[in-house]
Amino acid sequence: MIKTVDPVTVEIIRNALNSAADEMGVNLARSAYTPIIYEIKDYSVALFDDECRLLGQAPGLPIFLGALEDAVKVTVRKYGKESMAERDVYLVNDSYEVGSHLNDISLFTPVFFRKKLVGYAAAKAHWIDIGAMEPSQTMASTEIYQEGYRIPPTRIMRKGRLNQELLDFFMINSRMPRSIHGDFYAMVAACRTGEQRLQDILERFGTNHFGAAVTEIFEQCERLDREVVGALPSGEWEAEGFMDSDGTHFDVPVKVKLKVKIEGSDIYLDLTGSSPQTGGCLNSGLSQTWSAARLAFKFLINPDVPPTGGTFRNLHLYAPPRSIFAAEEPAACQYYYPHAGLMIDLFIKLMAGVMPDLVTGAQCADPMNVMFDGIHSDTGETWVTGEAVALGWGASRDQDGENGLANYGGGDLKNYPAEVMESKYPIRVLEYALAQDSGGAGRRRGGLAIHREFETLADQLNCSLWLERSVTGPWGIFGGRQGGTPKVEVERPGREVITRLKASHIVCPEETQIRVTTGGGGGYGDPRERERQLVEDDIADGYISERAAKELYGYER
Repeated sequence: MIKTVDPVTVEIIRNALNSAADEMGVNLARSAYTPIIYEIKDYSVALFDDECRLLGQAPGLPIFLGALEDAVKVTVRKYGKESMAERDVYLVNDSYEVGSHLNDISLFTPVFFRKKLVGYAAAKAHWIDIGAMEPSQTMASTEIYQEGYRIPPTRIMRKGRLNQELLDFFMINSRMPRSIHGDFYAMVAACRTGEQRLQDILERFGTNHFGAAVTEIFEQCERLDREVVGALPSGEWEAEGFMDSDGTHFDVPVKVKLKVKIEGSDIYLDLTGSSPQTGGCLNSGLSQTWSAARLAFKFLINPDVPPTGGTFRNLHLYAPPRSIFAAEEPAACQYYYPHAGLMIDLFIKLMAGVMPDLVTGAQCADPMNVMFDGIHSDTGETWVTGEAVALGWGASRDQDGENGLANYGGGDLKNYPAEVMESKYPIRVLEYALAQDSGGAGRRRGGLAIHREFETLADQLNCSLWLERSVTGPWGIFGGRQGGTPKVEVERPGREVITRLKASHIVCPEETQIRVTTGGGGGYGDPRERERQLVEDDIADGYISERAAKELYGYER
């Protein structure tokens, strides 16, 4: 085997792998049956080598990618490479094994080249309903058994032959069986695309040049990561924050504590002191915590270099067993992300002292989920829709925070266009706007939250909510102010207005109005140092009010 390969070939192969993953993602979105995949983009795809190391990925949900690697690893460990064959298909969703909630199905195919196993093509996507205690997903679960079917590493297709009985089992235990059927085949199609493209790359360059290029790519990524961390001062820092509740005990905040240590070119994250696993659904498997830790790391350490199997080798993580970050049976894991998002925020905050030019103010770092479900009056079939409503990002040294983007872990996640929601479901979108004064004041202003207002157009719809971070809001840094925190109003005709941020299956008669405002981003620097022209532009754009301009920025006409 050759030892080296020229830099041009290395870059061509690097980009070819990422382009192959891009094509996988496009094909998944185009083939998917449900809008949560083809409109919202609730999926991720990637290629791995035969050692389950990342070769290439596409934009998607970055919070999935570390866990997607683990899904391949745990399945290969169960079945063994020697038992895998061309055109096999495997899937898994067990929260304790591969992180996130049970709706997120990881599916992959082994890739063979000239009869030899050379890697894996994998996809992870949200299946809209998998038989939970309530349609789609529940905010009220206290055990994982209430959240739908739990799939261990499972082979569903052997040498291209489908286990139809197994697919039928998944479909019959879902309120939306056609979605299961369609989205399953869309994921298979995406993986077949990745399989073909990886074979094409190997055919073009040969296994020797390909292997040498991948080795060089991995070594580059590790070297670059170690150079950045090694240039930072060694030391230890810690911080803590709180989630509002676990969804069942509404007056009991849930603690997240993080200690970061830099030692030479290695960085250590320790979550000791965080809350034990909760009795609600605010928990996650360790695999998901690793994904969040990698995401936090990548925000600040070589963010412009695509991650590969050589990235994160100098990142170390500890989470106490049976904590919210390393939950074990029977903990519910429906809301696996909010505490991970707070951990990411705390990491960025702790790095402010050593990387002030790269850190940002906080965001609410929560899915901000608003879900609806009901029964079609004509067909009697269940329908479900919902989204993670966008929020404001924190400001940085040189830029205002971005307005109305998905949370850290959401990546390419989108909100439904009003036209799509109104055409498919008995819901009217009354308002979809940026929330004035929701961005934290600062020399650089935090990003604005989203205000989304809905009206129900049919009787007996159900609404479920999960919004976070009113207890520990999106703080500013270096003198910047906190961004706005989320707010909810559910106004049903003739009944008391509900203002609780978390609620499961509120029965909503016709003409119910649901008003949701997400969280804004924290500011960066003293607001009084913001340039007068920028304040005037913000007023003109409606981003801040005249009152806020005067009180927070000292602006006088």
